Amino acid sequence: MRFATISSHNGKILCPEPLVKSANHPLYPIGKTNELPHLSQNPTFQYNPQLQQFLFGKHLLLDELPYPIEEIHEHYLNGHILYEKGILIEKQGYWCARCGNRAQDLFASFDCFRCKEECVYCRNCIMMGRVSQCTPLLRWSGPDVLWSNQSVLQWGGQLSALQHSASRRITEVVVQPQELLICAVCGAGKTEILFKGIEKAIGQGQRVCLSTPRTDVVTELLPRFEQAFPHVNVQALYGGHVKMDESTQLILSTTHQLFRYKDAFDMMIVDEVDAFPFSYDKTLQFAVEKASKNNATKIYLTATPSETMLQRVKLNSLEVVHISKRYHGFPLPVPRFKWCGNWSKQLKKRRLPENVMSYIATRYEQKRKCLLFVPTVDIAIEVESLVKDRVNSEFVHSEDPKRLEKINQFRKGEIEVLITTTILERGVTVPEIDVAILGAEHEVFTSNALVQIAGRAGRSIQDPYGEVVYFHYVKSKEMVSAKRTIQDHNRRAFDK
Repeated sequence: MRFATISSHNGKILCPEPLVKSANHPLYPIGKTNELPHLSQNPTFQYNPQLQQFLFGKHLLLDELPYPIEEIHEHYLNGHILYEKGILIEKQGYWCARCGNRAQDLFASFDCFRCKEECVYCRNCIMMGRVSQCTPLLRWSGPDVLWSNQSVLQWGGQLSALQHSASRRITEVVVQPQELLICAVCGAGKTEILFKGIEKAIGQGQRVCLSTPRTDVVTELLPRFEQAFPHVNVQALYGGHVKMDESTQLILSTTHQLFRYKDAFDMMIVDEVDAFPFSYDKTLQFAVEKASKNNATKIYLTATPSETMLQRVKLNSLEVVHISKRYHGFPLPVPRFKWCGNWSKQLKKRRLPENVMSYIATRYEQKRKCLLFVPTVDIAIEVESLVKDRVNSEFVHSEDPKRLEKINQFRKGEIEVLITTTILERGVTVPEIDVAILGAEHEVFTSNALVQIAGRAGRSIQDPYGEVVYFHYVKSKEMVSAKRTIQDHNRRAFDK
């Protein structure tokens, strides 16, 4: 057989020459039809179990499979792999089968080497490799991977009465799949209430994914899940940390990484379901649906549910379980409002408001760690430059390559003041800290964000009270709403 060399994102691969030249071959279909042929499964075919493990439940480009193209195509001919179109044409325009993008301004075209035509591709998910009209997405259609069904949970903690009630309901919906919203205040112990349900799912041979919009939440949860499930291979997927060479039964993933999965999970847990960008990006919501099986159990976790979800609860199309008290039984810290003058104008003069500087100095004298939120990266840099001579400080933001390292240093007490944007508004637990916001009236601090930020304080039983201060120039409606929400949670939890 003669071979031709074709381009790959990973360099060059050899391809049987007829695959390149044949206009009817499904691997490189010339033309813009939506359908590709699916072949019946050959039960006597000796498939490669490593290829099965690699591809099962995934939706990948050819370039992402480290197997010879001849072997891949042999599995296709025997019905064990499906080729599916990456870009489809609908009445409304183009649609990306990987990320669900339908925004026409996020599609572009190029002169394609493969199909020798102008070819449309999706810009929305380009960071995961280019999906174009002549690029197939591959998924496994052979025998299923059989997962463990052993009892695996090794967690010796105790649940509160409210946690136990929520945990029991989660376990029940694993048996009879449905959607369930867990509306739990910050610090209620949402992670721990999942353990029994996940154990039940694994005991039934199911595959489980916990997805979240934030990388920090994945890295925070990974050691806790590894400790609770020591006999299960727990896999973490997030930007810059993607290991595709195996399929695991329990996955912790950012929602972006779910673009690479299809019909994979029996139990899908979405943590911080209201968080940006998941709550605003329909393609991320599509990714969760696409990665879940049709009859999957779906658990949504949040302290601040969106209006859409609250409306579904009112219409009885979504069941909700409330946990209105923190696991340690103490109330949520109620934020104090402190006027600090025109802080923006003072920063331009290379000064921090006097009461803000005094607050930081007091935290230092009391040997208290301080998490200081600011509206933007530029402000974080400016504030850190003004306090670094007084205290051991650092700043972090979403694009900071050392973010995880700095958070760990802060947790250990090696950093006394950590200045941050809203990237740390949720998902990160550091004991014995006080929390403040500079410019709490800024538009980036929505009511939900302000509630989440206040929830960073007082999370440990050793230090359940933590102080929360909103420094402001103008008192915003969002600030007032956040404070009222926190007070209402405390009232529900402690009023008899």
